[in-house]
Amino acid sequence: MSVHTTAIIAPGAVIPESCTVGPWCTVGPHVVLGEECELISHVVLDGHLTVGARNRFSPFACVGVAPQDLKYKGEPTGVILGDDNAIRECVTISRGTAGGGGMTRVGSGCLIMAYVHIGHDSVIGDHCILANNATLAGHVTVEDYVTVGAFSPIHQFCRVGRHAYIGGGTVVTQDVLPFSLTSATREAHAYGMNKVGLERRGFDRPQLRALHHAFRVLLASKMNTAQALEKMKAEAAASEDVRYLMEFVEGSKRGVIQ
Repeated sequence: MSVHTTAIIAPGAVIPESCTVGPWCTVGPHVVLGEECELISHVVLDGHLTVGARNRFSPFACVGVAPQDLKYKGEPTGVILGDDNAIRECVTISRGTAGGGGMTRVGSGCLIMAYVHIGHDSVIGDHCILANNATLAGHVTVEDYVTVGAFSPIHQFCRVGRHAYIGGGTVVTQDVLPFSLTSATREAHAYGMNKVGLERRGFDRPQLRALHHAFRVLLASKMNTAQALEKMKAEAAASEDVRYLMEFVEGSKRGVIQ
């Protein structure tokens, strides 16, 4: 492997020969890297951290570090990263806590931009983009193909549905509807369907029409949420996407942003 002379690798760390470890990096004893990972410089990998293949860590990224939780007493918790993630400058990803299941998880194909914080016990899906300074508190779930805009904090225990787009500077304190375009000027509001994002991901016209109608019923009608769900159930027998949207709303513990 290519390891700079200034890097510090603890005994016990597993680093394949295909990996590159740049100057002033620190790798803890319980870290396991996949093939072709690159640590550019000044990267800290710690805790019980398991990393997939072809992950790239930019300078001053800190992954697997102790959670920012006063209840944490040094338990052997960890972080799992999938494949092909870009972890940019000054990103922090905290390991899990005993009370939250013990593991923080990030999927594959994600772009985690500079200064993003992913708190303990959070779960990030595949192909997500977290823009600069997005801040996820502990126990946050972000499903697949989500974009979180810059400077957007997400409250602990919130869930962000798949294919959602959160605009920059949005304070998220409730669950974010899947497929939605959610943003804020003074308070967070769902403005409808994330049409451009869904088109880019190959959703066809029948899928888009069904979701567009569902969002009109849920957000733009004069019905309350329960009434809107009843109407959607009567109309959505053939639409898997709309059924998932309804299940998301019904299963929300914090309420959804509308």
